[in-house]
Amino acid sequence: MKNVVSFDVEDYFHVAAFVDRIDRSQWRLLPSRVEANTNKILEILAKDSRLGTFFVLGWVADQYPRLVRSIADAGHEVACHSFDHRQVFTMRPEEFREDTKRAKQTIEDACGQLVRGYRAPSFSIIKDSLWAIDILAELGFKYDSSIFPVVHPNYGMPTVPRFPFVISTASGELVEFPLTTLALGENRSPMSGGAYLRILPYWYMRWGFRFVNRRENQPFCLYLHPWELDPQQPRMSGRLTSRIRHYIGLRGTRSKLVRLLKDFEYQRMGTMIDALRSDLAVISLDNLSLTPKRLSL
Repeated sequence: MKNVVSFDVEDYFHVAAFVDRIDRSQWRLLPSRVEANTNKILEILAKDSRLGTFFVLGWVADQYPRLVRSIADAGHEVACHSFDHRQVFTMRPEEFREDTKRAKQTIEDACGQLVRGYRAPSFSIIKDSLWAIDILAELGFKYDSSIFPVVHPNYGMPTVPRFPFVISTASGELVEFPLTTLALGENRSPMSGGAYLRILPYWYMRWGFRFVNRRENQPFCLYLHPWELDPQQPRMSGRLTSRIRHYIGLRGTRSKLVRLLKDFEYQRMGTMIDALRSDLAVISLDNLSLTPKRLSL
């Protein structure tokens, strides 16, 4: 069983945890570390000949087009992570359309690849912003990886399927590749990556991978941000909970990533979706947004 390793290419000052502390007009004034940190990831992947999917922020592609080109030249898939890292549920549909269209074009110009995939900042496609799925299909995206099928105070859709499925919209079909969870009875436990990877012990992550691969016969979707491999990054001021969530476990991230890359097989998300596409269940966007019951595959 192959899995997906994905990276949301953004800098430490882009994160939603500090959005109330840093205005977007300040981004260019802060010391950037996204190039160096992303290059660390490329080096780690190259050592084990692993290919991943990089969801690049349009702002990063605009500022550092050579970085995006180097990702593509290394054989990785380049996808879209919005332009300005605005959470989808904070935008009107037209704002989302323009942000996404701008990001897609900027990233494609930088890497020379057609961008097929999208991931929303902070997994912010939720029940109240599912209209974004139709816009993604309208703009030519073939898959999305924005939905986290869990209960969470800031994001999540706990009733959607846990593994890839097709969403039928008025603008066409789009494959949804949800972030990985474990089903524990009636509950779902998040463990796909990010802070969960930093907090959880390695043995538990490895067990989760094996359970999903062997017992459920499904691919695991791992995700990280370049800043999560950078314990020396500048410290930001903010709420205590935000600082804990952002800085906890940074020193152990690299070693956990290296071990997971050695212990499991991976392929690009778009490649996996192409292989799975004909076998995936199709759910209409209306049913996805209206159903009060859990849809399981």
